[in-house]
Amino acid sequence: MDERFDSKVDSQAGREVRASKLNDGPAPCAHCNAAKGGEHEQADHRGRPHVHRESAESAAPVSDPVCGMMVARDSRFQSEYEGSRYYFCSKSCLQKFQESPGRYVRPQLEEPAAPASGSATYTCPMHPEIRQDHPGHCPKCGMTLEPLMPEPGDDEDPELVDFRRRFWSTLPFSIATFLLAMIGHRVGWLPASTQNWVELVLSAPVVLWAGLPIFRRFAQSLLNRSPNMWTLIGLGTAAAFIYSLVATAAPALFPSSLTVDRKVGVYFEAAAVIMSLTLLGQVLELRARSQTSAAIRLLLGLAPKSAKRIRADGTEEDVPLSDVHVGDILRVRPGEKVPVDGVVTDGASTLDESMITGESMPVTKRAGDHVIGATLNTSGSLILRAENVGSQTVLAQIVQLVAQAQRSKAPMQRMADKVAGVFVLAVIAVALLTFFAWGILGPQPSWVFGLINAVAVLIIACPCAMGLATPMSIMVASGKGALSGVLFRDAAAIENLRRVDTLVVDKTGTLTEGRPVFERAIGVNGYSADEVLRLAASLDQSSEHPLAATLVAAANERRLALEPVKDFDALAGLGVRGMSDGKKLALGNTALMSEEQTDAGTLARDGDALRAQGASVMYLAVDGTLAGLLAVSDPIKASTPEALAALQEADIRVVIASGDGIATVKAAATRLKIGEFHGEFKPADKLALVSRLQDEGAVVAMAGDGINDAPALAKADVGVAMGTGTDVAMSSAQVTLVKGDLRGIARTRALSEATVRNMKQNLAWAFVYNALGVPLAAGALYPLTGWLLSPMIAALAMSLSSASVIANALRLRSARI
Repeated sequence: MDERFDSKVDSQAGREVRASKLNDGPAPCAHCNAAKGGEHEQADHRGRPHVHRESAESAAPVSDPVCGMMVARDSRFQSEYEGSRYYFCSKSCLQKFQESPGRYVRPQLEEPAAPASGSATYTCPMHPEIRQDHPGHCPKCGMTLEPLMPEPGDDEDPELVDFRRRFWSTLPFSIATFLLAMIGHRVGWLPASTQNWVELVLSAPVVLWAGLPIFRRFAQSLLNRSPNMWTLIGLGTAAAFIYSLVATAAPALFPSSLTVDRKVGVYFEAAAVIMSLTLLGQVLELRARSQTSAAIRLLLGLAPKSAKRIRADGTEEDVPLSDVHVGDILRVRPGEKVPVDGVVTDGASTLDESMITGESMPVTKRAGDHVIGATLNTSGSLILRAENVGSQTVLAQIVQLVAQAQRSKAPMQRMADKVAGVFVLAVIAVALLTFFAWGILGPQPSWVFGLINAVAVLIIACPCAMGLATPMSIMVASGKGALSGVLFRDAAAIENLRRVDTLVVDKTGTLTEGRPVFERAIGVNGYSADEVLRLAASLDQSSEHPLAATLVAAANERRLALEPVKDFDALAGLGVRGMSDGKKLALGNTALMSEEQTDAGTLARDGDALRAQGASVMYLAVDGTLAGLLAVSDPIKASTPEALAALQEADIRVVIASGDGIATVKAAATRLKIGEFHGEFKPADKLALVSRLQDEGAVVAMAGDGINDAPALAKADVGVAMGTGTDVAMSSAQVTLVKGDLRGIARTRALSEATVRNMKQNLAWAFVYNALGVPLAAGALYPLTGWLLSPMIAALAMSLSSASVIANALRLRSARI
């Protein structure tokens, strides 16, 4: 208390010195710049009335803690905080102080203000080296930039909202254009002279309005000289639409060999459908990408919004979490979350720290013990002193680890992207060469032939097949995986799983059930195992400890008659006592048995053996005599041994990394025959382990279910979350096993191999198609055969190539995994 008081005096003295240096005379008011003395009234910086009065008779002036001005002690603007009275020059300063007094009383402890929204840093998910201070698009790939650190209250991605609106608003126009072009001329819905104009009117909103963002990225790829898929899509769609527009508006420009009833074939349906499919792909991609920031928002939402602070006079106040400072004394009641990291100064309770440590068993906390912010206080009341606040808390550091791991992970480069730039330049070069070669060397009308053949080259080279090659395989694989209980967040997970050679697994909730289960009871001194369980469960009926609920549930399952309990007493760190059926009962650890003057040595060997198997052991004493022990454990999942056998058969190295104690982890590793294991691992330790394995050349998959696993899940080449775990883990991982069954990893790896093989087949066909179709469209066979490829035939070939890619991708549905 003395130290805090001295800090306050020094703070005020410092303000007095600063204020006196402003002027040789009296310090001016911070709001109206008036000198000390006299009386005046003026609006302050917020436009509110500001009254400043000073009199020469005022004795011993003090510093206004907000603006630093010297104020007489008879000022009518006063406030009391933590037993001290403060004086203000104006109502404005008084209100600012009352809103956040700690900010002015302890300025040296004040956290830096959060950066304004305009100062956020934006980066590209595909190219993390791209950084800028405003939203936009990546100059390399055209992908929308996203903030490095999303805020908890961020709304849905505005680009996703925009793309979804454009897609659904224009989809009817694309469908109508397609139907009219495919069957309209056969059934005679419209006169031939007007059908082209109707198709133009229907397709124009799709191409010119819905496709505007696509063409912006297309233009950006040209300006930045970074050809990519947007260049291909923009070029092909623009070629089809502009060609069709000219053919509709000026059909006389085209040779008679390409006209029927003075009508030239148009390709408005190709432009519209391509644009709609592109928008659909963007909606699906943006929706998947939003899960990345969702993990961070879920983490940020775990912390409580306020804390109960105890003032120096013993009164309590609820304050926003942002107003909690190092050294503040806080109260945490049963059922509340611990607001910040700190040290317990008074009280005792059990905390559920599973969200941070992954430990399924609650931890007892007493005076002197450290507590972690956002953990749940399950039973007693605690008083703690804040030690780490704001960005220094364990939870905040986990958020930073997740964000950094997500940004540092280089995405897999698609085979199509590797050749996209060369492919685009080659197509443009071939189209130009076709245009000039026909214009200079071709028969009359040579330049019209040149234009038509150049457009045919661009249309047949439109990247539909190439664009669909990987997404269709991914879509089919994702559907098949979902039917098998496996959810993928992105294509990179499917592609990378086949290369995984090392699997790091959490223990609690991944290898084990993640919840305490009664294992066995042992009776001595004439007490049977059932009687030991019945008496212990009777006593634990009044306890809020999670292990107590486990014992009561086990007794009810065995239909044991429980007795009422009197004089129940919970002893923090020891166990519980009470009277039942005239007997004095005590249930707890060996320390409690010593207090009861009960010798637990006769069961020491059994207790050590059970603890070596990873169980928690409690002893029961009846009227001062040892009655037996009870063991509660976190059992291995029934599917785990089979899953590990399948992984070992696939030559995958398995490593356990758990927040549980070393003895517990070793017991599980021994039972499962896993040679490499690590216990008492914090989130940063798991992240470091994954990084080390990657540096050694391993392709690492991380499997976990808790918040403490989130950084490692994000850093791993493939993060695998248990569907029975936390939302944060599932949002940080690329793969979710819905049933929490590790056998899904082996099945998913087989699906990954089949999918990548299918993708390679699709890409090979797309490249072969372009290698054959482009020369044909350019008229390479004309000197030998007299054949020219009409843009209509080119569009048909383009559609057939896309259909073949889709048909091949659908074969994945019958793949055996």
